[in-house]
Amino acid sequence: MLTLDLGLFQRRAHQPSLKESLAWAVVWVGLALVFNAGIYFWFGPQAGLEFFTGYMIEKALSLDNLLVFLVVFGYFAVPPALQHRVLFWGILGALVMRGLFIAAGTALLGSFHWMLYVFGAFLLLTGIRLLLRREKSFSPEHNPLLRLFSRLAPVVTEYRGGRFTVAESGRRFATPLLLSLVAVEASDLVFALDSIPAIFAITRDPFIVFTSNIFAILGLRSLYFLLAGAMSNFRDLGAGLALVLCFVGLKMLLSGIYELPVGWSLAIVALLIGGSILLSLRQRAHGPRPKAEARPSLLSKS
Repeated sequence: MLTLDLGLFQRRAHQPSLKESLAWAVVWVGLALVFNAGIYFWFGPQAGLEFFTGYMIEKALSLDNLLVFLVVFGYFAVPPALQHRVLFWGILGALVMRGLFIAAGTALLGSFHWMLYVFGAFLLLTGIRLLLRREKSFSPEHNPLLRLFSRLAPVVTEYRGGRFTVAESGRRFATPLLLSLVAVEASDLVFALDSIPAIFAITRDPFIVFTSNIFAILGLRSLYFLLAGAMSNFRDLGAGLALVLCFVGLKMLLSGIYELPVGWSLAIVALLIGGSILLSLRQRAHGPRPKAEARPSLLSKS
């Protein structure tokens, strides 16, 4: 589906319209639900409910990525027509990274059951930290991976169409488009550290863990173009996501005492996310949206 998306429908660099983004978002969610129905009928109601709950958690946590995408694209001044290309390769890299993380997590939990409590404590502390530090931001100029890359690789300061690298004077140079891709991949690496342990609170089946992650990520690109202009209106969404992390962390820590049914987990996650969105919409008119601060560019320092 990714190959079909890029090779057939996205061959021409352009900024997807609202109608096109909505259509693709519906396609990706529809495919996830069809796949969910297949799991339900082939593997039973419990597996189907686990997939749906995991998909909802991963989809909710992936909303944080959209805010980072906005910061990265604004920082590097990525033209709107080229943003979909960065997101495609960024999401493809995210699938590979999460596959490796899930394989490692499954192996750890299979060999050391006590790692479940380590994951739970990590998620609980992360959620509390995010609640105490509500203004979470991503600063590309402070990202160590991006700074290292910009120092090791020669970079041109202008965009060269949709190319990530260019050859000039017998040397290979990175373009700002490649720098933005590195920033997107670095941010997803950080978010995966939260989202992968969270899904293990719902199920330990690596098939369900991986496929729910895949379907949650696949529609992220269309969701970005659909919601990018409205994300700043959901001021309390970050608190809702932090509470979700606290909940799944507590669920892991208490799993040896009481195993909360998956249906209740789904209801609590939906309540936390839905409540934070409704609260954001209610408070939207109480103050102006904060303006993004201008930051010095890594390109200007190169």
